[in-house]
Amino acid sequence: PLLGYWLELLSRGPSPGHVWVNTFYLASQVRDFLKVSQPTYPQLSIRSTFESQLLGTAGTLVNLLPQLQPQQDLLLVHADNLSWFSLEAFLNAHHRRPASTEMTMMTFETDAPQTCGIVELNELDVVQAFYEKVAHPPSNLANGAVYLISPAGLARIQSMGPMFEFSTQVIPEFIGKIYCWQNTIYHRDIGNPQAYEAAQSEFRPIAEQF
Repeated sequence: PLLGYWLELLSRGPSPGHVWVNTFYLASQVRDFLKVSQPTYPQLSIRSTFESQLLGTAGTLVNLLPQLQPQQDLLLVHADNLSWFSLEAFLNAHHRRPASTEMTMMTFETDAPQTCGIVELNELDVVQAFYEKVAHPPSNLANGAVYLISPAGLARIQSMGPMFEFSTQVIPEFIGKIYCWQNTIYHRDIGNPQAYEAAQSEFRPIAEQF
């Protein structure tokens, strides 16, 4: 399962800790998988939370913030992506980001830019414009929906009030405050059967290195 790859990646990070998994559809199957997986990753404290009604990618974060540690950087992952990268390199980039930024976004080069959120960057790799699933995007540099958010960024999000979607409600408020780091190893949104089929062959050489 995609979630298994994320747990594996997080377990190899420089400072593994608490992992929260949001559930809704087939929640019992996800909880069963987490229960079986926990002994494999004793360095991770894995917890799940259930939404009887979807709060959305931003609403989930806002709902969980009181239970998290907003005084620390937070890694937010949309786990319907198949991804592999160096979490340590991502963290190092976040720590070296320009002082004016409050979040680091993982980006990747996509072969289907019209289905993704596309970013335009300045010379410091800071987001200057964001295009969410438009017909004719200006490039193929896409938002990977994996973010490192600083305490200041979390406080800003918390102050914004009720929200639903991260890409359409949060990101526009952070233009000029998002630093980007590109994943050059592997990243694919498994959002349709074609993408799932492509991933079967693409990811095999990477998985064999585990």
